[in-house]
Amino acid sequence: MSTSSVDEIPDQSKDLFTQDGVLLKNCVGRPVTDLNSIGMLCIVQNADGTKCVEWRPNDLITIDSDTQDQEWAVVNTVGRRQRTLSGNMTSDYATLRARIIKIPLEELKTFKVTRNNQQMQFSTKQGVWQTTFYFQHGNAEIFVAYLKNHVKTAKTRHDRNTYVVVEPNVESQVLNRSFAELDIFTENTTDVVWNLVSNFKQRPYETTLEAFSKLTDIVYYGNEGLNGKRDVSEEVADLLTKSMSAMEDATTITKNEEYEVVSVKPTLPPRPCIPRGTPLSTEKWDALQDKDGRITEVEGVKQLIFRGGVAHSIRQSVWKHLLDYYPWQMSHSEIRAHQKKKTEEYFSMKLQWRSMTEGQESRFSEYRDRKSLVEKDVNRTDRTHPFYAGDNNPNLVVLQDILMTYVMYNFDLGYVQGMSDILAPLLLLLGNEVDSFWCFVGFMEKIASNFDMDQAGMKHQLLQLQQLLMFASPDLAQHLAQKDSGNMYFCFRWLLVWFKREFSHIDIMR
Repeated sequence: MSTSSVDEIPDQSKDLFTQDGVLLKNCVGRPVTDLNSIGMLCIVQNADGTKCVEWRPNDLITIDSDTQDQEWAVVNTVGRRQRTLSGNMTSDYATLRARIIKIPLEELKTFKVTRNNQQMQFSTKQGVWQTTFYFQHGNAEIFVAYLKNHVKTAKTRHDRNTYVVVEPNVESQVLNRSFAELDIFTENTTDVVWNLVSNFKQRPYETTLEAFSKLTDIVYYGNEGLNGKRDVSEEVADLLTKSMSAMEDATTITKNEEYEVVSVKPTLPPRPCIPRGTPLSTEKWDALQDKDGRITEVEGVKQLIFRGGVAHSIRQSVWKHLLDYYPWQMSHSEIRAHQKKKTEEYFSMKLQWRSMTEGQESRFSEYRDRKSLVEKDVNRTDRTHPFYAGDNNPNLVVLQDILMTYVMYNFDLGYVQGMSDILAPLLLLLGNEVDSFWCFVGFMEKIASNFDMDQAGMKHQLLQLQQLLMFASPDLAQHLAQKDSGNMYFCFRWLLVWFKREFSHIDIMR
């Protein structure tokens, strides 16, 4: 965000849209005397082709009008041209121009529309709400509509009044080039991978997961399955729920009438032995608690778990603390009361969707969409594991009930494909609907950034992974960079569902 310079009188910019009667309520770095001033909010195209949101005080607009009358000139009704000022007006004009607020669109990060669409806030990439305007005449709907013509936006799930500016930046070009070389998609790859990213309702991550799942198929299964015309969502779900056993064969052979494709995994050097600490035992866990069951050395416990894991015999209890279902400082009696309260809260939320009539559901499209996704994913989740295998399995019913209740608990986020993969091990371990739900809630709180609209969490993790690789294995990092894979996009699925599909069940429970 910037203000106009005093010397910036010559102006070849063009107003694309203007709305008058806009009050400046707040602006970081501006004197109090500038606030509560009435002006005009515009979308402006500069001489160099860049665009910005610009607010001008009414006093400046009045001087502009008077100056143009004095010049006896025919002025284009859209374009603004250079002006020549004389006398004391030059000083006044320069002072007023210094009060202009400009927000370049390339710096715009988010904007929020509140108070019955009459108040609008802007934040730039620094992440601070820097400017607030109030629309005195009407509301901001028309301005927002015109602004959307110049920037790609999407509503956030956490706050439906907040819009995130989605950037089709260099990352999309890199992905597009990578997938084009592999000839995975018949359509334009940018549309397939990134168009859905602009709106979370359109399930952006499923599209990305499809891309990386198809890459997995190329490595392990040759080219089979790439020529199918199935529905994308069904194909993605199937790919996500493939058993790890299907990937254990070192060689996969695909036979056709005229040719045979043999895909062989590369031979890797022996895996280095990394020493681990001793798992947290029952005796040690009991010793860490006081006589009432409170745990005071929380960080020490977490360090022990980080270095050695947890013995299976106490995994249920420990995970409830790690996932913030049980607060560490609660005594045994307090935990029992807490569990009773959480049980009542859970079934109250569950009743909200279980008591919904068909008529209500028919008028609630977002709920129907989420319910349909949950039903499809549940029927594909870990079906090769005995706990979820077979027809009419009651554990699948519980899995679906928990996910549907989470939809009511956090309707803004709702359900995103991959959540069933995260919940399945929790239900298997805990064996209790209420406990599994609240542990799942705690887990989702920890990985919520994976599902942010701007993908900041995923990008940050991929960057961290890249930096770790450069430190731990510079040669491999250099090799990936030479193969245009230094961005670590192939690790996207690993991070999104926390390696759920990359390791065996025994390993992920550790």
